[in-house]
Amino acid sequence: MVNLPVIDMRRTGQNIGRLRKQAGLSVRDLQDIFGFATPQAIYKWQQGAALPTIDNLVVLAAVLQVRVDDILVTDTAAQVQISA
Repeated sequence: MVNLPVIDMRRTGQNIGRLRKQAGLSVRDLQDIFGFATPQAIYKWQQGAALPTIDNLVVLAAVLQVRVDDILVTDTAAQVQISA
C-alpha cells in the first residue's frame, strides 16, 4: 500500500472562492473571463461539486495570479494498492 495525494474537492472549492475574493473578482467576472453563458460552473467549483478542467484550471491560476498548486487542496490519506 502506498499513500497517494487525492484532491479534496470541498476544500479546493472553498479555496477557489477565497482566492477569487482575494483577487477582487466576482463570480460574474470569472463567468465573463471564461465565456460561460451562466455562472453555474463557477458555483459548482466553489461548492466542491465539480473541479475546473485542466485548461480552465491553468487559466484560473493565471487570472488569480497563483500557481495551480495553490488552488488545489490535496489529502494524502488515500491508500492505493500499486501492482507491478
